[in-house]
Amino acid sequence: MKELLQQVINGLSLGSIYALIALGYTMVYGIINLINFAHGDIYMVGAYVGFAVTTSLHLGFFPSLVISMVVCSILGVIIEKVAYKPIRGSSRIAALITAISVSLFLEYGMMYFVKAETRTFPNVLGKNSLKLLDGSVVIDYKNIYIVAITIILMVALQYIIRRTKAGKAMRAVSLDREAAQLMGVNVDRTISYTFAIGSALAGAAGVLVGVYYTTINPLMGIVPGLKAFIAAVIGGIGVIPGAVFGGLFLGMIETMVSAYGGSLYKDAVAFAILILVLLLRPSGLLGRNIKEKV
Repeated sequence: MKELLQQVINGLSLGSIYALIALGYTMVYGIINLINFAHGDIYMVGAYVGFAVTTSLHLGFFPSLVISMVVCSILGVIIEKVAYKPIRGSSRIAALITAISVSLFLEYGMMYFVKAETRTFPNVLGKNSLKLLDGSVVIDYKNIYIVAITIILMVALQYIIRRTKAGKAMRAVSLDREAAQLMGVNVDRTISYTFAIGSALAGAAGVLVGVYYTTINPLMGIVPGLKAFIAAVIGGIGVIPGAVFGGLFLGMIETMVSAYGGSLYKDAVAFAILILVLLLRPSGLLGRNIKEKV
């Protein structure tokens, strides 16, 4: 029981990171039906920005988190303007190829500037921990920070989506882009807002991963990016609560599989769950089936 509780805590931390990355996938898909495979590499850039801020400028955890979110937000807008906007009216395969190209450009561009070796992320949160049940369950403060920051960012995102003018515009464009444009919504600006917010969340996830795993490298965004995409599909891509649920669910499953002797198969389990969900409920566990006219 004590070991199970310890693994639940670890699963919540990992799932929170997946959820932050998955939110970017699901927001962009909900607005322009684009699967932004470069999103995982924006998260990688966020980790390196946090690393540079803490090592070169000697700033603490929260300043590095904020700076990383701002830089990744700007990067997301630039990518949307330069790479995705010119092909917005093209076929989906063209958008997919462009997304993969942007992903490779970010990976090997970063490798060119910082080299390929793995870097050790500074321990900016210390080694303090909270002990429960007579010390048999140990909660590192970094786990608490990860879950708490994820909750704060998700609450802030819900406030933006539900209460602000930009959030209402996002929901309008998601439902019907042409009708929203006729009602005076600036679609281009709204799409830029979406990329900015999603990329900022990915930047925050990059810093949290650096703190959690203590190592970063230019290819670190590939597997977590795919896992976050799986999480978004499991929950229902295009549905914000679905991305959160999918991230936490996948993080918990992976942690349990690793804890009970299946660490070599955790990636296979994630993809097996994806296949089952696509076979049994293609719209995702929290998604809705939408009929399309042909």
